[in-house]
Formats: sequence, C-alpha cells, structure tokens
Amino acid sequence: MYLSAQAIAAMQAVKRVHFLNENAVRENKAIGDAAGLKNIGVHLITVQPGHCSTEYHFHHYEEECVYVLSGQGTVVIGGESHKVGPGDFMAHPIDNIPHEMINDGAEPLVYLVVGQRLTQDITDYPRLGKRLYRHSGARSQVELAAIKSL
Repeated sequence: MYLSAQAIAAMQAVKRVHFLNENAVRENKAIGDAAGLKNIGVHLITVQPGHCSTEYHFHHYEEECVYVLSGQGTVVIGGESHKVGPGDFMAHPIDNIPHEMINDGAEPLVYLVVGQRLTQDITDYPRLGKRLYRHSGARSQVELAAIKSL
C-alpha cells in the first residue's frame, strides 16, 4: 500500500507515556499499521526537548532499528552515549545491550523506528530491575531479582 507524505503529515500522532518512565513521552504515527503491515512495526516518532523515547531496555527476541530524520539527541547503548542527528542509524540486534534515546536538543527529535512484531517477547529494564513478558497480547511484569532459573 502507498502512503503519500501528505497522508502521513495528516495522520494524528498518538501520545504515549512509557508505563515505567513518566519522562518517556513520544508522539507516534504508526505508518506501518496504516499501510497494512502485520509482522513489522514502522513508526514515525517525535520526542520533544527534555524527554526520552522509552525506558532504558533491551528485547530478548525482537530486533529494532532507528533512523534519525531531524533534530538532535543522545542515544545510550550499553551505557555509552553518542550524539545523534539527521542521517544517523542505530541497530539494536538481539545482544542483551540496553538502549534509549534522549532529546537533549532544542527542537523535536524525529526518527523512524522499525522493529519485529513477534507474538511473544521479553523486555528487560536493567536500571529498574524489571522484566516484562509479552505473550499473545497479555503482559506480565516481574522483578528481575525474583526470577529463579530452573
């Protein structure tokens, strides 16, 4: 399916606040959904100055990547900070290395994020000591310290 730049510009962005981080506020246009994609998420994300995109995390099964379109910010990958701007690309493979994006610039940070959409995934939030299990639409959160290997 084709989406014109005009159609994307006219789409209503959905404001999302991360359930574990009230400063993680982003405006999301789910352009992949609008084009009919089912197995890949493609999102046009806008993060206003002073906010971050999400809580510092990594996925156990889903890969994702980010391409910056405009604005300036900082990506933190595995504890290392990198300044980012238009044309920069970040890949987040399955490697247990957490990441987050911070808009520490003066204008909106706009980027595309593309990721898998698996029925099940596990996401760890190492700064908070939490794990999220997502399975068939349900979500369960546990404390990392309470997990026992069998």
